[in-house]
Amino acid sequence: MGKTKHGGPMRLPKTPKPGLWVSPVPLGLGKVKPHHIMETAKTVWRNRDNLPYAWRILTQGVCDGCALGVSGLRDRTLTGPHLCTTRLNLLRLNTAPAIPDDILTADTDELRRMSSAELRELGRLPYPMIRERGERRFRRVSWDEAMDRIADKFRAVDPKQAAFYLTARGLTNETYYMAAKTARFLGTNHIDNASRICHSPSKTALKRSIGIGASSCSYTDWIGTDVLVFWGSVAANNQPVSTKYMYAAKRQGTKIIVINPYREPAMDGYWIPSIPESALFGTKLADDWYQVNIGGDIDFMNGVMKHWFEMEKREPGSALDLAFISKHVNGLEELRAHVAGLDWDDIERGSGLSRERIAEFAELLARARSGVFVWSMGLTQHRFGTDNVTQVVNLALLRGFLGRAKCGLMPIRGHSGVQGSSEMGADPFSLPGGDFDPETIARIEKLWGFDIPKWQGDIVGVTLENALLPDDHERRLRLFYTSGGNFLETMPNPDRIRQSLENIELRVHQDIILNTSMLADAREAVILLPAKTRYEQEGGGTSTSTERMVYFSPEIRGPRIGEAREEWRIFLDLARRVKPEEAARSMKAESADEIRAEIALAAPNYDGIQHLRKQGDFFQWGGAWLCEGGVCPTPDGRGRLIPIASPGIRRAAGAFLATTRRGKQFNSMVYGSVDPFNGALREDVLMSPEDAAELGIADGEAVVVHNRFGRFYGRLRTAPVARGNLELFWPEGNVLFPSGVYEPHAGIPEYNTEVKVEQADVFYARKDRKYRTKEAEVPEEDGLPAGAAGAGAQPCRTE
Repeated sequence: MGKTKHGGPMRLPKTPKPGLWVSPVPLGLGKVKPHHIMETAKTVWRNRDNLPYAWRILTQGVCDGCALGVSGLRDRTLTGPHLCTTRLNLLRLNTAPAIPDDILTADTDELRRMSSAELRELGRLPYPMIRERGERRFRRVSWDEAMDRIADKFRAVDPKQAAFYLTARGLTNETYYMAAKTARFLGTNHIDNASRICHSPSKTALKRSIGIGASSCSYTDWIGTDVLVFWGSVAANNQPVSTKYMYAAKRQGTKIIVINPYREPAMDGYWIPSIPESALFGTKLADDWYQVNIGGDIDFMNGVMKHWFEMEKREPGSALDLAFISKHVNGLEELRAHVAGLDWDDIERGSGLSRERIAEFAELLARARSGVFVWSMGLTQHRFGTDNVTQVVNLALLRGFLGRAKCGLMPIRGHSGVQGSSEMGADPFSLPGGDFDPETIARIEKLWGFDIPKWQGDIVGVTLENALLPDDHERRLRLFYTSGGNFLETMPNPDRIRQSLENIELRVHQDIILNTSMLADAREAVILLPAKTRYEQEGGGTSTSTERMVYFSPEIRGPRIGEAREEWRIFLDLARRVKPEEAARSMKAESADEIRAEIALAAPNYDGIQHLRKQGDFFQWGGAWLCEGGVCPTPDGRGRLIPIASPGIRRAAGAFLATTRRGKQFNSMVYGSVDPFNGALREDVLMSPEDAAELGIADGEAVVVHNRFGRFYGRLRTAPVARGNLELFWPEGNVLFPSGVYEPHAGIPEYNTEVKVEQADVFYARKDRKYRTKEAEVPEEDGLPAGAAGAGAQPCRTE
């Protein structure tokens, strides 16, 4: 933990800097770009029936979108107002009226014809509902009937056959904490959260290398650092307010480097609406791009280190911070020997970059006195995601970019609630304030006053797979309780996921809106429970940003929806119904204030949360920098360099490496059919012009992208993508990814694969002749065979 406190928001310069302009043409006329004024007008129109409440949410509440931590219209990074289209798009979830009764009780087949976007537009869930097996409609039930039915099922099943999942949908720390406590109180460790499919490898890698599970620095460290590197992260699209931080950084001379297979237009140039100069003429963000192959980051970073060690041979200290390493880092010689044994031809082939380009980046970092590395799903959503992030940490340790101003490691979160989820214990590998280890278990048992089950819980992917186990299996999933989430649109192989959902006996969906997964059948019944938003939560709630700021969001005066309840209160009610006598002793919290007081005791880093009570209250756990001065919270206080082998990805002749990207959306919630940054449609397949020419496919032609896992029918669109790679939109492209393939350390599903691309008419002609293609096998990874995870299989944890 660090002692230095955050310095507070910084001011932007007022004089313009034409050298950063994208174009002298005002407002980007004629260019493909977001139209912020139009988007704002649309938001006003959509919320016209509730504008005063919408305004109070924007000006008083903490943003329920990305994890930058905008409170009201302010944050702790820059002075001035902050507002983005992501937050505006989400606003209607909070101001929408209740779904009309006749729609809620419509024939399920009618609802199934709607997309998730159309279901979302129907409005809010107003009261509990149930649909029994064989019934074609949901019917309204009382809270008592719904909760008693769920409680009865909990008492009827083995705890290993019940599981909880919590999304990051605006959930508060109070909700995560109460869900984690309830799950353990009911005897199950099967509880997981949305970080499993985004940043679980980040936490795992950071903990094994430097002993922390969160960003080591603050957003203000971007501003004025010598080099700011984005690895597989399109912050301008996913966290739009961050473009203001990038603008401020550019004004102080920071070089911004992007490492990504696709040259994302949003990171090339952005029209920042709240900065007049940028709103008119745009701002050039990225100074350079390194277009690695999909899955080529490990090879690329091994090449960087290989060049550094060659520099060190010629001139010690020319590339590595030897004083920092000597004082604070272990494993240098092992890493040096590993890298020395690598072949440059293999590095170039794996990374997709030349030795010269790799050396260029290596020397840029070697000259930098400070650096901040930011990454997202481009690094984590691989079956070797933990190793990807570990390589980033290796680079930072070798250069001493840790524990001081303008330096750090930042896994940038895509949702406002998810940083706190594992820290509150809503995770099979965590408890509040620690890992799932004997010491933490004993500490939490003493605080909670009941025994915690000692067996290892499953990650959510394995939990869903367990629904397909034989009926007599001890881990066969029979009861699944999910707060938010839509696995049909977030997990690979949606058909397999539907099978799993429909094979569960009782499914409980606690949410604010309808989504497609709620309409899947169940063996016994599906129950819908209406939840309040964070702005409706009695006593307010807190959330933790990427930079570890814990913000208080007050209850906001406005309309309330039907019988919706606070989510933490629903979990507490369930615990009391299942075990009333024990709950009377151990589940005593009656208010959000009491939960926060308990969190402060359970999670030592959160000591201070008990004092957050009004709008604007916040604190940053751990100080401005974790590992301050280079001292890590590891047993010996030192960071650990870990040699990482190449994943050895090789494409079959004529095949491509495929991954996914986001468009006009927030996580899986799609808000438009056209990507505002490149004009692509959701069905477009992005491919380099050179690859398209080789295939003889023109822009706009229908194509089939296929492998042994599935088929995607779309249109080809040429774009600046690294050769041999292609990108599709998420979640539409999930049909191509294998189910049951998980990263061995953190358990994230695999979201990358090898595919073939053909013109649609050619594909169908060959199909008619019973043409078959033998696709490349997905390699086994640390004992996890492709397409299967054994009953109760778990990713290994590295302490």
